[in-house]
Amino acid sequence: MSRRSTGLAGAWAEMQRQQQRQLEADTRRRRQEAQQARARERRAAQTYREYRQAEAQRRTDELDAQVAALQSLLAAGCRAPAFRAASLMRPEDIEPFAPGPLAQPVPMPDFQHYATQSGWTAGRRAQAQAEALARFERDRQAAEAERQRRLAAYERQYRQWADAWLAELRRHNAGVLRLAEGVRRGDPDSVVEYFSAALYASTAWPEDFPRQVTVAYDPAARQLVLDWELPPYGVVPETKSVRYVAGTDQDKETARPVGQRRALYREVLAQCMLLVLHELFAADEPGALESVTLNGFVDGHDPTTGRPGHIHLATVMAERATFRDLHLAQVDAGSCLADALRGQLSARPDQLTPVRPGRRPEEVGDRVVTHGGDEDPDLYQMDPLAFENLVADLFRAMGMQAVTTQRSGDGGVDVDALDPTPIRGGKIVVQVKRYRNTVPPTAVRDLYGTVQDTGANKGVLVTTSKFGPGSHTFAGGKPLELISGTELVDLLHRHGLRGRLGDGVRRPAARPEPQAADLGLPDDHNVLGMSWTGGVALDVCALVCRGDRVLSDDHFVFFNNPRSPDGSVRALPATAPDKAAIGVAFDALPGDADRLVLVAAVDPEVNPDADLSGFSDAHIRLLDARLTELGRLDVSDGRPGETALVLGSFRRRAGGDWDFVLGGRGYPGGLAELVGDFGIEVE
Repeated sequence: MSRRSTGLAGAWAEMQRQQQRQLEADTRRRRQEAQQARARERRAAQTYREYRQAEAQRRTDELDAQVAALQSLLAAGCRAPAFRAASLMRPEDIEPFAPGPLAQPVPMPDFQHYATQSGWTAGRRAQAQAEALARFERDRQAAEAERQRRLAAYERQYRQWADAWLAELRRHNAGVLRLAEGVRRGDPDSVVEYFSAALYASTAWPEDFPRQVTVAYDPAARQLVLDWELPPYGVVPETKSVRYVAGTDQDKETARPVGQRRALYREVLAQCMLLVLHELFAADEPGALESVTLNGFVDGHDPTTGRPGHIHLATVMAERATFRDLHLAQVDAGSCLADALRGQLSARPDQLTPVRPGRRPEEVGDRVVTHGGDEDPDLYQMDPLAFENLVADLFRAMGMQAVTTQRSGDGGVDVDALDPTPIRGGKIVVQVKRYRNTVPPTAVRDLYGTVQDTGANKGVLVTTSKFGPGSHTFAGGKPLELISGTELVDLLHRHGLRGRLGDGVRRPAARPEPQAADLGLPDDHNVLGMSWTGGVALDVCALVCRGDRVLSDDHFVFFNNPRSPDGSVRALPATAPDKAAIGVAFDALPGDADRLVLVAAVDPEVNPDADLSGFSDAHIRLLDARLTELGRLDVSDGRPGETALVLGSFRRRAGGDWDFVLGGRGYPGGLAELVGDFGIEVE
């Protein structure tokens, strides 16, 4: 007798089939994910290999470009403009008077703050209204009178500065005219100063070539006699090319053949000698020179005695008439120096084989060494080794251990330093670049490679010049610090050392800037001064908000809208050490505002490729209207890929006071994306 199925077996079988289908689907999904992961790994490996190969090719291209520049040193130098005394003249341009916010009339105060509802009778209310109006007008006139007083005081400071600077310019230009006249008369001091300036003002020399000279002038023979420092053997790259080997994940360097390197170095020295002669004769517009005796030397150790000193590797005496007939852009430098001018060039300059120098400056008299001075030494003209020693002295003065390295085989390190500070300290490698033009980003990349190769905690690049946006962008987020020439001079002076940049003409006091207390700020205002490390240019802005929405577009205070409608928030010129400043009267903020939000964004016109990875150690100083510091607030650091950041916000408490809340939200889309989140439509 058969029984009817209850359906449980069929339901169980269907459940089993569903579980089996799910297991098969999970297996297929895991297989696909594994395939995708392997594909990503292959793409990443390919991308990594391509990057390493491109970096190796870049290094090879830089080596080729360096050699090409050495080979064309003389030809390129001959195309440079000749030095003239007129180039030393300074234009009598004075920055115009710019009073900034002081030029704007004081905004009308809000009459509602003066109005009162005192009194029950119409007469008493009218009297109270009249008294409020009188207080209103009295305060407005007093504020405007105070602004006028501060404006007049600031203009007097500007006039004093402008008059002093103009007098300094005219003294300098008068000195240049006296120098030119002295050269025409054949005055030895004037001739020495003029032709020394011609060599140091030249743009024909690579930035890393030394410029040390000792010079004297013989007026009877109308002969200039000088010792000029030549570049060392290391100026010719030891490496010829770089190739990436994927199997070992390393770069393989191919050495430049020794014979090729020696021949190129000898050619470079000959070109240097001819280029010095060319620049001197080309600069001789007054006709002071009949001949030039030039001795080229390098700093080293005498191979016979082991003593340090100057080793002469080349010498020549060239007459104006003979030199004038040469076509330097087409000559073979070595043959021209030895045959056409009958000079001498060391047969093995790489081994410091010396030659006997010709007439020496000390044999003439009136010896002048043009690096350094009676006051602060000129960093541009300082001997390279002395400059490295000065940087080492600076690090020691800052509480670190520091030693200079050998001039060859130093692995790209000029100064080794050790910071004993716990946690943040450690080994520091320092490279010193005595440049006049902007330091190229390649130098910063090379420093980073040195930091990685040596296992250092930090790398520091010190220069007499400055760094461009590319250098600051690359250094952002890496253990690198870039010190420009102006920052270096400031550090030297702060630590009791001496140094200056340029010709040493001292400006009078810097052009005065209006202080926060001179910007027409009433005593109830505060100044929010913002500082940070890193060289990226930032715009700091403020938004007057209710909740997470700005009250209106006019309550967004930035470079194109420097103040809110009621003047309670305004952009101010920053005073050191701050890099940006906002003025705010918290009690005068609109009644429906409960937040004042501070934001920072990369300036795309100054640093188009930068992000906020270098924005660190940031803080806000809370100051009163007279710049007395009341407190300090730390804010969040920036992150790679972000170009705008909410620093923090002041929020109104129930009792009317304000608290600061740290921000930290970043935006990759810059200021436009950030303000869009606060309700501002950006076209």
